[in-house]
Amino acid sequence: MRILVVEDEKKLATFLKRALKEKGYAVDVAHDGAEGLFLAQENPYDLIILDIMLPEKNGLAVCQELRKEEKAVPILMLTARDDVEDKISGLDSGADDYLTKPFSYGEFLARVRALIRRHRDRKTPVLRVADLELNQLTHKAQRAGKDIELTSTEYALLEYLLLNANQIVTRTMISEHVWNDQFDSYSNVINVYLNYLRKKVDEGFDQKLIHSVRGSGYILKEPS
Repeated sequence: MRILVVEDEKKLATFLKRALKEKGYAVDVAHDGAEGLFLAQENPYDLIILDIMLPEKNGLAVCQELRKEEKAVPILMLTARDDVEDKISGLDSGADDYLTKPFSYGEFLARVRALIRRHRDRKTPVLRVADLELNQLTHKAQRAGKDIELTSTEYALLEYLLLNANQIVTRTMISEHVWNDQFDSYSNVINVYLNYLRKKVDEGFDQKLIHSVRGSGYILKEPS
């Protein structure tokens, strides 16, 4: 899961990023509306956390622009003002939910989970390739009916490979979606986690699903 935080208060942005990363999300941060809009237009996010009072372009304008472009990503709006008119404006601009500062850590994470879950519920929650299954609601994985125990990073990596099944994904694509935009895509960490995943998914099976594509990246595909 990849989340964009658009918040000009740098201490709050850093706190939100740390809190989300601790829960296994990859997080990008923008400190003004123009940068936030650019990132949201260029990258596929699972959720955008968007402050209303932003320099360059306010959150309402960013939200409206994304909805005009038919971006369906869920948007959680943040504001320091607890005003009914602000809430109405935020929701009318296309936001999915609204949270007034200051807010509790627990409520913030609950809103994030609820929005991502609601967005997932509109889609097929179970991803399948051959006899491999991953349930996006329960985060449970199985191959040939046998449970696969995954860490949060392994889950995110397997989910991304399944969402792009039968397509080559590059190291850069993996680093941006499973880690974040600051991650070094040439780091050995990607290889390490791919090896962990191969052992859990393919070990003991004649038909291998996860493959390296020399000079290009990786692919999870149906057996030939």
